[in-house]
Amino acid sequence: MSFAITNKLFPANHKTVFVLDHTPYFGISCENPIEFEFLKSRTPGFIPMNPISKSLWTSSVESAIEYCRIVWDLFPQGKLVRFIASDTVAHILNTWSSTQQNLTHIMNGMSLIGVPPPPHPPPSIRSVNTPLDYTVLHGLRAAIEALSEATDLQQEKMKISPDGQKILNRCRVICITSARDNDSMKRLEDIFLTVLKQQNKVAASSERLVTVDHCHLVIINTFPINIESEVNNHPQKTLSPILTTEVHSIKAPLIPNKLSSLILEHYDLASTTVTGIPMKEEQNASSSANYDVEIFHASSAHTAILKGNASDSAAIRTIKDGLEYETTTLKWCTPRGVSGSELHNCTCMHRITPVDVNSRPSLCLINFLLNGRSVMLEMPRKAGGKITSHLLAAHGGEIFIHTLCTARSVLEDPPSISEGCGGRVTDYRIPDFGVLINQNTLYPIKVKSTDEGPQPIQKMKSRLNRLTRYWPLTISSTLIFNLKNYFDPLPALITKDIITDEEVFQCKRVIYNLIALESKMEPLHPLNTGQRMKGQKREEQYKAMWNELETLVKNNLHTDNHKSIYTCLLECHKFNFDEDKIAEKVELDEALNQLDNIGPGKLEDLPRASVIRATTDSPMSPPPLTTIAPPLSRTATNRSGGIYNTHRTLLEIFTAAQDKGKSRPEFAGRQGDSLVAKLYPNLKTEDRGPREGMEVE
Repeated sequence: MSFAITNKLFPANHKTVFVLDHTPYFGISCENPIEFEFLKSRTPGFIPMNPISKSLWTSSVESAIEYCRIVWDLFPQGKLVRFIASDTVAHILNTWSSTQQNLTHIMNGMSLIGVPPPPHPPPSIRSVNTPLDYTVLHGLRAAIEALSEATDLQQEKMKISPDGQKILNRCRVICITSARDNDSMKRLEDIFLTVLKQQNKVAASSERLVTVDHCHLVIINTFPINIESEVNNHPQKTLSPILTTEVHSIKAPLIPNKLSSLILEHYDLASTTVTGIPMKEEQNASSSANYDVEIFHASSAHTAILKGNASDSAAIRTIKDGLEYETTTLKWCTPRGVSGSELHNCTCMHRITPVDVNSRPSLCLINFLLNGRSVMLEMPRKAGGKITSHLLAAHGGEIFIHTLCTARSVLEDPPSISEGCGGRVTDYRIPDFGVLINQNTLYPIKVKSTDEGPQPIQKMKSRLNRLTRYWPLTISSTLIFNLKNYFDPLPALITKDIITDEEVFQCKRVIYNLIALESKMEPLHPLNTGQRMKGQKREEQYKAMWNELETLVKNNLHTDNHKSIYTCLLECHKFNFDEDKIAEKVELDEALNQLDNIGPGKLEDLPRASVIRATTDSPMSPPPLTTIAPPLSRTATNRSGGIYNTHRTLLEIFTAAQDKGKSRPEFAGRQGDSLVAKLYPNLKTEDRGPREGMEVE
């Protein structure tokens, strides 16, 4: 039986025992003062009250009680917790009976045992002379005995289970104590393991006791804030097949934070922060402010949104301030007359409980829901917009979180194939995908199972991996698969596991034909005339084609024949992979170098043709013949700069950019040095003659 199935059938959180250290050491202060004076105005002669500080015992009890409150709010049945206080003896506060699984019974038991007994010598820290009778071992021994007792649920399972099927007894012990150092903590773990083995021997020979199959011991070592502990933390480690231990050494005021993190792990819970809750201020009823309320619930309530878009789920998950766990932030959606009795398309429903049950925002939210109202929770999307993902509503006096169905409902029409998770994608390669399915259809066959060679299923997996190593999903993301009239049969042959010499020749002939087409700069027309290569020049089209072809061939280097095709591609076409990345940087560096050469005393060093062109040529002048490279020459073609790319000065680059922005000839008056043009120069001539194209009577 796998661990996941065992954990679900026989969870360790079915039986939990809290062992609280009730020795005199826990009667000392946490040294964390709390101001008890709340009056702002003080009259003359007013004597302020001294701040108070909780003891280690008070911090331990409050944290353990809050742990139980959350458990019993979320799991009214099936999750049992027992309390044992240990000083000179073990004080058992409750049993596994369901009638004693409530906070009232626990608090009454706490009031009966009272605060820890005072020590005889008043120590500030644990004294070496502390009597040996005061020890937490009494409580741990009583906890192991309590774990051997069968609960009502376990007894029912043993009655209905068939003969031979064992009921696993998995449980957990949480001990809040204080140790001197790591050696003391190690001895405590060893003693617990020894007593556990002895108890299992006793339970094996008894009819009313059950053996402990596995116990998870969580030790919380606590101390005042003004003391540095010598006990180090250690994660879960297996001391024995029946015992796993972990140690957390924390200061007393931080025990609630640690237990809040542990309870999420122990009971598979998750945290949700409802943000943006509008509430009226107590001081000013006419104004309102937004508050946040954190709630705990089963982690499966977030399964749907966490399996969705990774960027959206990462945006709403944050680490809780001062704590160790993540919380999912969902926004309050203003209810518009929605009641909890209305039906919604939900996938799951779980109980909730507020983390800070005594805060005013939590009380207002709980009362709002218990009055019959419901609240929708929204999840913002990183790409914009939002989606309603959850619903808070009360049923029968209990509040639940409902996970709403964010996908298409089964009651609606089936979705179009053009609608995907990323939106309306209309250019999927549907015909090519159909061909891929037909080429890889599986048929049942009868074969003898032999250990020699790979199995048919393994052969098929390797074939699918080979055929889909480079397979673009959409038409817009590929070029060579849209130009099958130029590339066939290369894409089909290159994905084969073995190719012959004749097929190698066919692939190389495709590469040679593409080289010839590029030398003539002929445009590449797709086979489907309905597709347009918009926004691409011929040079850019060829560049994208060569890069994609190199990617396809490089991902299919299965044999030496495949490698020969890749070598032929590299020899016939020069791939400047580094220049593609630094093309802009090279052009900028070249322009800056030319700019450094232009200056007093350096103008004479420039080529004469460049000087003449920079000083006398007009914008309409044709380029010098010496600077035009042959368009069909392979040596003059540059991958980063184009087929007409040559070394140009900064002034030439600036002039060329100015020429591209001009749509009409320059005004004649701005072409000369004087910047003065004479209008109508032939206006005052006597013999102007008739205009051309006009008849004279």
